[in-house]
Amino acid sequence: MPSNKLNDLDPKSWLKFQKSWFIHNPPPRRKAVLVHPAKYPETMAQDFIEFFTKHGETVLDPMTGTGSTLVAALRSGRHSYGIELNPRYAAIARQTILAERSALGASAKGLTAEVIEGDAARAPEYPLPEISYVLTSPPYWDMLHARGAQTQKRRRASNALDVHYSEDPNDLGNIREYDLFLARLVEIYERLKPVLRRCAYLTVIVKNVKKGGRIYPLAWDLAHELAKTFALKDEKLWLQDNQRLAPYGLGSAWVSNTFHHYCLQFRNEQ
Repeated sequence: MPSNKLNDLDPKSWLKFQKSWFIHNPPPRRKAVLVHPAKYPETMAQDFIEFFTKHGETVLDPMTGTGSTLVAALRSGRHSYGIELNPRYAAIARQTILAERSALGASAKGLTAEVIEGDAARAPEYPLPEISYVLTSPPYWDMLHARGAQTQKRRRASNALDVHYSEDPNDLGNIREYDLFLARLVEIYERLKPVLRRCAYLTVIVKNVKKGGRIYPLAWDLAHELAKTFALKDEKLWLQDNQRLAPYGLGSAWVSNTFHHYCLQFRNEQ
């Protein structure tokens, strides 16, 4: 499409991505990144990057973890920057990026993929270029501290796997009060505005969380609050149909197995 100002896709690929839900069951995680307790797949990130940017543009993940967004950007031919608070994850991300560069060979030559060890709340203070797109996923409040979660029990049985992100007081995953967590998260994303180009999109992958017998609508609350700064354009639902069902509340109460995430789309408009 000669008039396509957003991406390099043909009309068929554009239309396919516009469906409001998708199923994505990622390949097994590599051993080096298993240590991180919550990570989205590079294969899925690549689909978002290729829709919301053109070849050679720049992607930012302010909470980069072990580098999924940056790896996907390399595969897509985009420059990328990631900010990571945890030194251990930042080091893993850098090693993962080096391995990906080696695998891609000449196609990754000249592409920036830089991991900044620091606090996402200070993003405008770092030497970032103008950003064309933000793809990220925040901590789902302090849910990694929930000892009853089945996934946490399995990870806790292995001394080599983290069950939460860090002990850093600046880590959002350590905030116990929901309202404070939400306010801090919104503030971090609002502070990205000076580094974003006009009409740049932000995709935030998040889900509502259950705690203490009630649901906290994190995805909806984040959409409502962040829409005061960026235009909330839409949502896509990431569905996972390869998860094992658990008999929560069997015989007494309704408790769902939650196997979907919200991919919220915002745009940086005046």
